Amino acid sequence: MSNDIFVDPQWVARHLADEKVVLLDARAGKDYWAGHLPGARPFDANLLSHPESTAAGLASLVAQHASVFSLLGLSGNEHVVVYEERWDTRAARAAWLLHYLGQERVSILDGGLRAADGVAGLERTARAPAYAPRDYIPRVREQWTIGVDELKQRLGTPGLRVVDTRRATEYFGEERRARRAGAIPGAVHRDYAQNIDEAGLGRSAADIRRAYEELGLRPDDEIVVYCGGGARAAHTLYALRAAGYGNVRNYAGAWNEWANREELPIETPARDGA
Repeated sequence: MSNDIFVDPQWVARHLADEKVVLLDARAGKDYWAGHLPGARPFDANLLSHPESTAAGLASLVAQHASVFSLLGLSGNEHVVVYEERWDTRAARAAWLLHYLGQERVSILDGGLRAADGVAGLERTARAPAYAPRDYIPRVREQWTIGVDELKQRLGTPGLRVVDTRRATEYFGEERRARRAGAIPGAVHRDYAQNIDEAGLGRSAADIRRAYEELGLRPDDEIVVYCGGGARAAHTLYALRAAGYGNVRNYAGAWNEWANREELPIETPARDGA
């Protein structure tokens, strides 16, 4: 996928010595220590979970991750490039967290480590870089997320579209991963994994645009994406933005919050022909 959001391995190789570029490995710790890109710092993007998107819940998310980013030696002014084994949900969640907290520049390595294998200078290493903690001052960008109270209030209003990025079995209520099964009323469905090709790269912007146009999404819509915990939705957020949808927000509380609050409405969509 070609877009300002993404960089390729050759770009990373050219900027390894650039002090203003920081690589973050978004995989689990054991994978990082088994071999990572030279100079990459470890950030397990799934380490902290925040299934509450009230004002207090979002404030907690910001405070905790600002502390983590401080320990990783970030200030908010550098260009951070995140990656994992391929272009998938951990890198997407890491990028989304950074964008939400106001990181100046964030990119994703399209194709991840699979794409970097064999590129000169990007041989995997077990050596960890040296870096010192810095003060990370969050500058929250509200346009990157939506909380449960706002979503509840605005659900069904013109111009607001909701996209469910989970597996079809979750969307249709056949697989329950929270107190209730089903979907947020009015949500259309596209599994986030459909935006990844066989090589682990993002599909072309044109292909992605075509797929979401078939679901009725327009470039001027305000789009809310959600999944079970926020990571798959973050992946779709970047796919949509790369395809020209400029107003996409991640419902941070996700289905884990919505389905566990009995007062919030749900529906069980019917499969075609059912």
